[in-house]
Amino acid sequence: MILHITDAKYLKDYQLELSFNDGKKGIADLSQSLDGPIFNPLKDKKLFAQFTVDKELETVVWPNGADLAPEYLYFKVFKDMPELQNKFRAWGYID
Repeated sequence: MILHITDAKYLKDYQLELSFNDGKKGIADLSQSLDGPIFNPLKDKKLFAQFTVDKELETVVWPNGADLAPEYLYFKVFKDMPELQNKFRAWGYID
C-alpha cells in the first residue's frame, strides 16, 4: 500500500495530528525535522501552522514549498511501534 495523508491538524509547537489512508492516526513531532534551507523557515511557528494537505501530492505542504514524504511522517508518528520496525528498516529510517 502506498501511504497518503488524508487529514492533518495543527496541535501546538511543531506537532501535527495526522490521519493516514491505512486508517491509522497519530501525532508527529517535527521539531527535529526542520533543518536545511527549505525547512529552516518553518521554525517560525506561524509559518509552520500554515500547512495544508495537498490533494495531488497527498501529504502536508507549506506555503514556502516545503513538504515531507508520507512515509517519513508515518515513521515520525509510529517509530516506537515494535510491529512496524521492519517496515521502517526497509524504508531506511532505522538501521
